[in-house]
Amino acid sequence: MAKTILLFDVMGTLVSEPFLTAMPQFFGMPLEQLRQEAHPTAWVDFEKDLMTEQQFCDQFFTDGRPVDRLGLRKCLFDAYEWLSGMEDLLAELHYDGFSIYALSNYPIWYEMIEEKLSLSRFLTWDFVSCRTGFRKPDPKAYRVVTQKLRVAASDCCFIDDRQENVDAAIALGMDAVLIENATTLREQFCQRGLLT
Repeated sequence: MAKTILLFDVMGTLVSEPFLTAMPQFFGMPLEQLRQEAHPTAWVDFEKDLMTEQQFCDQFFTDGRPVDRLGLRKCLFDAYEWLSGMEDLLAELHYDGFSIYALSNYPIWYEMIEEKLSLSRFLTWDFVSCRTGFRKPDPKAYRVVTQKLRVAASDCCFIDDRQENVDAAIALGMDAVLIENATTLREQFCQRGLLT
């Protein structure tokens, strides 16, 4: 019997989310103020590869104030870190022969994550939103996986830190886990017979 295909969200699941702390510090404002002053659709468009990095920075704030693009890139690069226990867990799953893919909403900056943390030792980046054009929880974001891999949704287990994304995967017939941390995820995998 074929092994379950594992589909991991990246930000807040495998890797620290810089939007919550590093970006507010970079811009010198609290997170809530940053959310209020940021352009309402620029991030989503950037994640879907509908604009370049420079266009995104030009439109980052609704008032059009300039953004130090290179400084922001450095801020993000410095902030990317493995979440506790996740590197070891992915290594174990990879060693056990699982096919592992990123299914993540993220812009081209996923390349910086790869440069710093080398997630491709364990997974492939085929299903990042900037490559597919679809963001979770849009059903198309999940269907592109099953279509490209030529598998049934029930052959997949999706792991994410957002309930709405987990619910969307379940609605399409995937097994799905709302992650808390590496320890509880390992327990979930053991309950499913994916790890012993």
